[in-house]
Amino acid sequence: MTDHSAARDAVTRLTRWADDFPQPGVRFADLTPVFSDADGFRVVVDALAACAPDTDVIAAVDARGFLLGGGVARELGSGVVAVRKSGKLPPPVLSQSYTLEYGTATLEIPAGSIGLDGRSVLVVDDVLATGGTLDATARLVESAGARVIGIAVVLEIAALGGRERLGKYPLTSLVTV
Repeated sequence: MTDHSAARDAVTRLTRWADDFPQPGVRFADLTPVFSDADGFRVVVDALAACAPDTDVIAAVDARGFLLGGGVARELGSGVVAVRKSGKLPPPVLSQSYTLEYGTATLEIPAGSIGLDGRSVLVVDDVLATGGTLDATARLVESAGARVIGIAVVLEIAALGGRERLGKYPLTSLVTV
């Protein structure tokens, strides 16, 4: 097992918590201070990259996942695909809709032009809450023919049960609260 203690320390030390954001009853984990700290960002990217060193492509989830996914892909020498919110890409696209705790959303990737068929993919994002976004991302890249070899996040909010929703995928969270 890889030692993620430096990353855990940086995340624990630098994360800013905002109560009742974006709505009452929600406690938002702002990882921006982690990403803006050069050493914090480096150890987090290194720890996420260690989750799947043999991956072909990183699926980076809109929007904070883009920051992490680009860094992880650079570290591994792999490609990166930006998994976008609906309406941000020109057609043709592959789409996956899912339910959030406060509505629905859709994620998209380009259809056919990025060649995911048969490739191993690590899904990367900042926070695992209910698991809806990460589950939809995994299903989306699988619909393009990819094989999801793991999901890696910086922070997991255990009380929201996202891990159970993602049970079929190997999952690494650097910090669980």
